[in-house]
Amino acid sequence: MFRWGVLSTAKIGVTAVIPAICDAENSVLSGVASRDLAKAQAVAERFGAPHAFGSYDEMLASNEIDGVYIPLPTSQHVEWSLRAAEAGKHVLCEKPISLHASEIAALQRARDTNGVLISEGFMVTYHPQWLKVRELIAEGAIGTLRQVQAAFTYFNKDAGNMRNQLSLGGGALPDIGVYPTVVTRFVTGKEPLRVAATVERDPDFGTDRYASVRADFDGFELTFYVATQLAARQSIVFHGDKGYIEVLAPFNTGKYDHAKVTVHNSGHSGATEYSFGDVNHYRLQVEAFARAAQGEDVPVFSLEDSVLNQKLIDAVYRADESGTWETV
Repeated sequence: MFRWGVLSTAKIGVTAVIPAICDAENSVLSGVASRDLAKAQAVAERFGAPHAFGSYDEMLASNEIDGVYIPLPTSQHVEWSLRAAEAGKHVLCEKPISLHASEIAALQRARDTNGVLISEGFMVTYHPQWLKVRELIAEGAIGTLRQVQAAFTYFNKDAGNMRNQLSLGGGALPDIGVYPTVVTRFVTGKEPLRVAATVERDPDFGTDRYASVRADFDGFELTFYVATQLAARQSIVFHGDKGYIEVLAPFNTGKYDHAKVTVHNSGHSGATEYSFGDVNHYRLQVEAFARAAQGEDVPVFSLEDSVLNQKLIDAVYRADESGTWETV
């Protein structure tokens, strides 16, 4: 069994990833760390973990931990991923793993030097609905893909929330803008050439609260908007000359809606639906990561993929500043 440690008692860990670790067939929650030992003990007791640590360094020094999940604020992801790798621990880090593509090179060096696995937590890439969309596009189910349209929004004006704190890496693009980009790249196998964008910042928080993006790929466009101060919405459509694909709950299956993919024909006179039931993509991610960390040849989201996805986000910010197309 792969022995997990979790750095911090952050909500995403407690509500999503720790339960997935506990349910995974090849994993066990071995420890929880917090700068507040009482918090670590409370979460460890809740989920049956035998170890609680009053500091992150203490967990990284423990022989009871094979790998760590890091759900710290975004601004701390690179630092603690590096520390974990240098301590010989495998690392699954919450997305985005970095706020700048250039910083990921240090993680690649740490991975290679220490012989560990470091992966960014894009759970969507493990969900069978996205494997199905990739298969449908590859087999020509909608003909030639010309347009991808997406939206991901929620409403959050809580000043105490890290998503609204610039110093912690908050903002719409780091938090949710990475999803339309990563799934489009994942299912098409293509990379954007240039980007145009408009970004609006909150006057009090300084974080980007709205972004409208147009990314030019080879043969098709991705257009999407993300926002932290709009009513909750998730949607994505892949539009080709022979039909189009709709994904009902593209990013938060179960929480937002059911996992369902619909393929419409060119005349909108017929459709084929694919439903995926109650699939936990966090559990699939945890199980795949554990197998890969233990030497099995299974696909996981790589740091090379992280670089490419973050380059697109970096270009979005540049495009907003320049007011023109920016090369990715």
